Amino acid sequence: MIPKILVTGSGGQLGKCIKDLDEGLLNIQYVNSSELDITNKRQVECFFEKNKFDWCINCAAYTAVDKAESDYETAFKVNVQGAKNLAESCKEYRVKLVHVSTDFVFDGASNKPYKEVDDTNPIGAYGDTKLDGENEIAKILNEHFIIRTSWLYSEHGNNFLKTMLRLSRDRDQLGVVGDQIGTPTYAKDLAKAILHIIENDLSDYGIYHYSNNGVASWYDFAKAIFDITNSSIQLNNITTAQFPTPAKRPHFSVLDKTKTEITFKLEIPYWRDSLIAAIQNIKNE
Repeated sequence: MIPKILVTGSGGQLGKCIKDLDEGLLNIQYVNSSELDITNKRQVECFFEKNKFDWCINCAAYTAVDKAESDYETAFKVNVQGAKNLAESCKEYRVKLVHVSTDFVFDGASNKPYKEVDDTNPIGAYGDTKLDGENEIAKILNEHFIIRTSWLYSEHGNNFLKTMLRLSRDRDQLGVVGDQIGTPTYAKDLAKAILHIIENDLSDYGIYHYSNNGVASWYDFAKAIFDITNSSIQLNNITTAQFPTPAKRPHFSVLDKTKTEITFKLEIPYWRDSLIAAIQNIKNE
């Protein structure tokens, strides 16, 4: 029997990537915040009571990292209260939950890839609320997968790839930070991994890390984009200090994917290979 799946936050890039892969073959109901406000406990309860789901993929999140510093209340409502509401309804109606989290739960002080068991220590409001959301889910619901990811991009929405493509058309030169290290993640690869969990009805619940394989700085990421697209823009390698932002960024947030690869039997693509595929998809559109 094909499982019935709820995707919250379907207007975001991950939700749209799941929809791209779905092609109408899966039994998925997609909802955005106007159709289901996950911060409204009663609305969530009624929605789950009315619709009998087997799985919920929570793509809904407050992801404006800098804005979260001055709008903590909204970030908390979505990332903590919203996650809690979903977990409670999932528990009541026996729904398995896949919840998407972030590398921002770490402080970036490490010099080796972060494992799922490593100590968390967010350095900003966004990371704080995402970690609190993880903890609420873990307290309430056993049947959950929390998947931390990093540097998400795709053909959809606003993201680093699309910003770089736009700037390469508008500018002669550009400075990009070279001292923040992580891994770009193609949202379509993450979507495939999530659907793999559901389609195989996996039950090794807990926290997992998923990003593409390899290591890069934001400068490396931008350079790869411009190399692949044969852009003539001049790219300058700058420091975090030269590009201050309201929210601090982890200097190092590479995620260790060993547990994910072994448990789910997944081959995770190298970041540059996925970037080439994403850029080709944008060209085809």
